[in-house]
Amino acid sequence: MKMKKTIIYLALTFLTVSFANAQEFEQGTNVINAGIGLGGYYGGYSTSTASPVFSASYERGVWNVPGPGVVSLGGYIGYKRFTYDYAFANADYSWSYTTIGVRGAYHYTGLDIDNLDVYGGAMLSMRILGGDEFGDISSRPGATAFVGGRWYFTDSIAGFAEAGYGVAFLTLGASFRF
Repeated sequence: MKMKKTIIYLALTFLTVSFANAQEFEQGTNVINAGIGLGGYYGGYSTSTASPVFSASYERGVWNVPGPGVVSLGGYIGYKRFTYDYAFANADYSWSYTTIGVRGAYHYTGLDIDNLDVYGGAMLSMRILGGDEFGDISSRPGATAFVGGRWYFTDSIAGFAEAGYGVAFLTLGASFRF
């Protein structure tokens, strides 16, 4: 019975330490995000059908700023596919955008919640057209503004949510800190 209590105590201590050690974003922090985004400004026509945005991004905390906070810089890649059924011409069109961008964010570190990282930022990108040329759609530069947050379940794994205007209106996914 004593051995069982010791094992339970050690397991609870390990879980408590794992959750307690997760800190907010700091200078030198590296994070990779993998997400699925819904909606978005980039795209096609109101009658087209769109896939979710599948995305990956990387960011690194590059400098502390008064406020308190940390500024991060990083990169982004995303993919979204569109289809359009032009019934009157008996034709179907499809195209996709691969978005490659550079993003920066301000991570507010003034909250006294160890597992939470809140941030807001902007991205400049290039949307690269793939597939059928259709109407006025073409490769073009873009911009995105976003706010988001991460909740760390362990020292290195978090769930994240971002809301914004641009590539996707809402992105949900997982973050990996190293």
